[in-house]
Amino acid sequence: MIDINNKPQVVFLLGPTGVGKTDLSIKLAKQFDGEIISADSVQIFKEFDIGSAKVTQEEMAGVTHYGIDIVSPKEEFSVSEFVDYTKNKIQEILSHNKLPIIVGGTALYVKSLVEGYNFGGTEKHQEFRDNLEKEISEKGLESVYQRLQSLAPEIAQKTDGKNKVRVIRALEILQYGTEKTKENSVEYDYKIFALTMPRELLYQRINKRAEIMVSRGLVEEVDKLYGKYGKCQPMRAIGYKEVVPYLKGEISLEEMTSIISQHTRNYAKRQLTFLRGMQDVNFVDVAQENEKERIFKEIEKWLRK
Repeated sequence: MIDINNKPQVVFLLGPTGVGKTDLSIKLAKQFDGEIISADSVQIFKEFDIGSAKVTQEEMAGVTHYGIDIVSPKEEFSVSEFVDYTKNKIQEILSHNKLPIIVGGTALYVKSLVEGYNFGGTEKHQEFRDNLEKEISEKGLESVYQRLQSLAPEIAQKTDGKNKVRVIRALEILQYGTEKTKENSVEYDYKIFALTMPRELLYQRINKRAEIMVSRGLVEEVDKLYGKYGKCQPMRAIGYKEVVPYLKGEISLEEMTSIISQHTRNYAKRQLTFLRGMQDVNFVDVAQENEKERIFKEIEKWLRK
């Protein structure tokens, strides 16, 4: 899939949790002979299945998926590692003469890929760190962590809010590691679609999703994984961290399910806010059937150019 400028064509299908990305992405892959790369910061981890709503083999319907079950829960996985992995997989998909379709809710992963951002590097900025240290001593770590949540909810979700070193490092990378560079220039001709729907409908779907996860064995999954891996990176994700207090007898099952729903709704709101700050995003209200059809028409026209 090459355009007239000899840049590989890549489709991105983004959107908040529970909006229906998985189902639509598979339909797109079948329609346009594509293969899918997951852009989900939890589905990359092996064994973390129910709480991440990981796509099943049955749901894949024969479509090849990448970016799922690629990392041990014992390991950490960074944005820069996602970029490197995804670039390699895009080339692999293109070598199959297929259309790369990147699907997920971790928009920061996609932003770093398509906008040519570099989140890596080990350079330290002492003055910046000193100012954060002073702010923490005056206002407390929670105040600084809330700033991280506001700036980059996806990174905050993976950062231990009680670990001062991790919080400071996360903010430092955001401050100094997100500048566009010539070496990391955009390599693709891409279409980004962000799925939306009326808030009330989305929240209903999120609430139902939490109930379904519990009925499918979420508590048992977390009990097993927490005992095996403890407070690993994916255990800090929404859908997992809320189960631990229930396992400890601190809250009821009903309270746990309600908290998961609430946190997921809050996260969905932050996801949409983040997407609105990205460039070249086509928002599509998938509650309207004609809007869904528009995605197929736009991709078909774009691929022919």
